[in-house]
Amino acid sequence: MTGHGLLGVPDAGAFLARLTRLDPSAPVRLRSTGGRTALWAHLPWDVLVTREVAGAGPGDATVSASDLLAVLAAGGDRLPERRDTQWRWALPPAASQAVESVAGAELARLATAAAGTLREISAGGVSGRAVGQRAVRDALLDHVALVVTPDSGSPVEVSQRLVQAVARMGFLGPRGSEPAEARVRVAVSWVGISAPYGVAWRQSVHKLTVMPMVSHPKG
Repeated sequence: MTGHGLLGVPDAGAFLARLTRLDPSAPVRLRSTGGRTALWAHLPWDVLVTREVAGAGPGDATVSASDLLAVLAAGGDRLPERRDTQWRWALPPAASQAVESVAGAELARLATAAAGTLREISAGGVSGRAVGQRAVRDALLDHVALVVTPDSGSPVEVSQRLVQAVARMGFLGPRGSEPAEARVRVAVSWVGISAPYGVAWRQSVHKLTVMPMVSHPKG
């Protein structure tokens, strides 16, 4: 029986609890390096989130987040059934560059304001006209929440998708405490928000995959 190898059980449990509230069927990928293990997950609004915890881990394995949470809650040490084929997302490069620091309170304010707007429009529509909640949600998530300008290079746009990720995953700190400072980071085509309790990443430009045409055997 393979063990999960996680020592930072409270940290891993906090990550998994938030994740499974957002997506009960989510897979989580564990990737281990040098006595630490990064937990990776894909949120329903197309953002990758990660948190690093203590422990040698299982190497590189994908399991059900809810199954792993149940094991940790019971004080177990086994690795749940592997579900490696369920992981379908590329990861950002390991090397990244910090662009600018952002006050955690500002990120929390942006996340709360967007949530309030969604509730208002869902209840009353736009100019009295009913609007589908999914359409409103997607429009709000695609909104550029803030723009930061590095010392050299082009401005970096940070979408509401990333802001919602760090807020709803609890990466800015425990509820009721002053939100911690975060950093906007870039890694090639990826933009991320790095906070004390985790990092959210999203590709700023989605690359098209070109599939070769296969000739029909009958021409």
